[in-house]
Amino acid sequence: MQELITYLLQFGYLDVPQCELILSKARWKSVAKGAYFSEAGKISREIGYVTDGVFRVCYYDKTGDGFTRYFVYENRFVVDMNSFRDELPSAEYIEAVTDCQVLAFSKEDFTELSSVIPGWHDIFFKITSYVLENKLRYTSNMLVQDAQTRYLHFLEHYPGLSNRVPLSMLASYLGITPSSLSRIRKSIR
Repeated sequence: MQELITYLLQFGYLDVPQCELILSKARWKSVAKGAYFSEAGKISREIGYVTDGVFRVCYYDKTGDGFTRYFVYENRFVVDMNSFRDELPSAEYIEAVTDCQVLAFSKEDFTELSSVIPGWHDIFFKITSYVLENKLRYTSNMLVQDAQTRYLHFLEHYPGLSNRVPLSMLASYLGITPSSLSRIRKSIR
């Protein structure tokens, strides 16, 4: 649980009683490989801090093909923030790629923390901004890079993650076919 506090402290100040309150509201949740933390069409009722495992944020087309938007792994929050904050049905799925462990906060507990910890909203604003900046930077790079460069960039920025996710999900994230990704992997070994 200390990893959660260490992460939060990167984005703002919390005193010891506030940290204890935060930890008292967190509950352990296991999400089995293939299960959903959040589902499209449903309102996200919790936010989780990933302590072990990998999730993918994805959507499915009309034919049932899945498209991976991004991955969430250890020491990061996992949530459909728009659905959670605004209580709107989610437009995407958050699927466990591996067995996962999270420290979860219910909407009610998260709202209570926001009302009793003066800097809580600012901390999450900074976290959200940081994550959004990184996603935008990575996405804009992907638009101008060829497939091999995208894969090499992924390996550089997410070391070890390519060995933890199925080839088809990684290929979907990179915007290429699994067979193209296989050829790229063989060519750079």
